[in-house]
Amino acid sequence: MSASPTESMNHRQVLEALSGLLLGLFVAVLSSTVVSNALPRILNDLHGGQTAYTWVITAALLSLTASTPIWGKLSDLVSKKLLVQVALVIYIVSSALAGLSQNTGELVACRVLQGIGAGGVTALGQICLAAMVPPRERGRYSGYFGAVFALATIGGPLIGGVIVDTSWLGWRWCFYVGIPFSLIAILVLQRTLKLPVAKRKVKIDYLGSLLIAGAVSLLMIWISLAGQNYAWISWQTAVMVPGGLALAALFVLVESRAAEPIIPLGLFRYRTVSLAAIASALVGIGMYGATTFLSQYFQLAREKSPTMAGIMTLPMILGLAVSSTVAGRLITRYGKWKAYLVSGTFLLAAGFGLLGTIRDNTAYPMLALFMALTGIGLGLTMQNLVLAVQNTVPRQELGAASSAVTFFRTMGGAMGVTALGALLSNRVTHHLTENLIAAHINPAAAAGGGEIPDLHKLPKPVVPLVTDAFGHGVAEVFLVAAPFALVAFSVVLLIREVPLRTRQEEAPVRRADLQLVKD
Repeated sequence: MSASPTESMNHRQVLEALSGLLLGLFVAVLSSTVVSNALPRILNDLHGGQTAYTWVITAALLSLTASTPIWGKLSDLVSKKLLVQVALVIYIVSSALAGLSQNTGELVACRVLQGIGAGGVTALGQICLAAMVPPRERGRYSGYFGAVFALATIGGPLIGGVIVDTSWLGWRWCFYVGIPFSLIAILVLQRTLKLPVAKRKVKIDYLGSLLIAGAVSLLMIWISLAGQNYAWISWQTAVMVPGGLALAALFVLVESRAAEPIIPLGLFRYRTVSLAAIASALVGIGMYGATTFLSQYFQLAREKSPTMAGIMTLPMILGLAVSSTVAGRLITRYGKWKAYLVSGTFLLAAGFGLLGTIRDNTAYPMLALFMALTGIGLGLTMQNLVLAVQNTVPRQELGAASSAVTFFRTMGGAMGVTALGALLSNRVTHHLTENLIAAHINPAAAAGGGEIPDLHKLPKPVVPLVTDAFGHGVAEVFLVAAPFALVAFSVVLLIREVPLRTRQEEAPVRRADLQLVKD
């Protein structure tokens, strides 16, 4: 039994409808976290280097970024339940193909498909929630999304670590493991998710999606290769940077004229939407950067197994889970949300700054505290930025507005991981070269062609030099990420708080919400 779109759904009905969505979200998050601790082992087997490490992560983020607005726009036009199921099917197929990859090129290509499927599930979960419950009650259920996100983030590295540490399974099962969950999610959604279907002609802005994907891809390729394959000041830079900016400008032009733009520019007439989009991009840099590079730190700077690397990141993930759940309940009770955004971005900046002080021999209790602060900051920020936007726009724009916030968060993550990955590669090489020279070892003779090192195969005198280099390199990455979180803190201070609406049909009417950022 389900409620009509205008009726209030009780707690049990909402939970039944959310069960499949939360399972789908678990699978989507699992697709990235399950490989995080396994990647050093995977790329060692496939002979990939730091650039490949970064692109296995960012390829999925890029396709997720480009596809999220399309999923959001489709959700305003056709069946949301069908879209989630289609996204899960794409995930199943791409996961099976990823498990069969024979080289890094094939793996990256499959990750692109995985990102498309995961992007649909992630974006549509929040959109379906917005269609089922009014904003005042949404905080309560957003907490569940945060908890599932944390559970997948906890379980993913642990599952991936156990898989690669189990000889009779192997790393390919990191991709196969999500398939059964996806199949169950499809069946659960078929039985429980009942939402009204919009009946109007679908017009998808394919040109806009291609332009934004091209712009982000070109800039990401430039960031990841500059300084290694060619100089920062070179003809490649002169072509890629202006080319990427030109595609971005053309994207804005196309969106202003498209009948159904993937990112309706009219959304940005709302001050909250504009500021939340900026803050989401900045938070995305930190969110994906932390989960990506902490796994390298524990395995390559502290010589931990993939399984132990997952266990040692628990303070950050538990901080995210607890803060997201508690904040969601408090927001529902009192209807206020800005204080959580302000404190969350501040804690995120503080956590990154403290992580910027770590080394390969930093005491674990100190590390745990730094990670917990970072996790709490993320938990207070991620879902509540979406909630603030959903409380601002009218119901007919919920899908596009929600996916726009997710779009900017994942775009920031994709660009950030690429840039920070390039920085990590550069700084590790720099510190390792210094260490080798100081130890009177020829750096050229000790080089591994840029591949991710296997500490167990290195000569014993070289291992502490490598771990020290990775400890320094990862710390510098977090130091660079900290100012972005600080800017996000400044941005959310400018957002005007509007108490959460108590009915789904209410439309935002306050004049302040319609002011542009420049006002």
